Amino acid sequence: MALRVWASSTANALRISSASKARLSPAFSLSRCFSTVLDGLKYASSHEWVKHEGAVATIGITDHAQDHLGEVVFVELPEPGGKVSQGGSFGAVESVKATSDVNSPISGEVVEVNSKLTGSPGLINSSPYEEGWMIKVKPSSPSELESLLGPKEYTKFCEEEDAAH
Repeated sequence: MALRVWASSTANALRISSASKARLSPAFSLSRCFSTVLDGLKYASSHEWVKHEGAVATIGITDHAQDHLGEVVFVELPEPGGKVSQGGSFGAVESVKATSDVNSPISGEVVEVNSKLTGSPGLINSSPYEEGWMIKVKPSSPSELESLLGPKEYTKFCEEEDAAH
């Protein structure tokens, strides 16, 4: 899911989705800008991540995305039972810098939303891959995961994107 930053001319287009409450693997790599990229996740070029476990995929925004957004102060999420489409907006994130649409990296039915973000939107900044997940989706087309970037590809993408700006 893509986030499109309107209020900041320097912010990149971003996408958001949810992640599971389960602890993620500590394995990670760092890009030159020191954003954390975890192994075991798939990434959208719009800066959302997906962790697919069994019948559910958890979606959220990446560390790189939250770093560019700045302090998150408000999150708008969909209702459980709603449908999301790959590349389509499912919510919004408001930061001190910008308000951004959040888009889904995969299609499916929303089965859970992270209600903690209503009272503590800063979890997206402090724990983007764990406590800051946004939605959980039952994928309708699991093959869409194959079109997403792996950790190495996403790290390279971020480095190239940052070098261009």
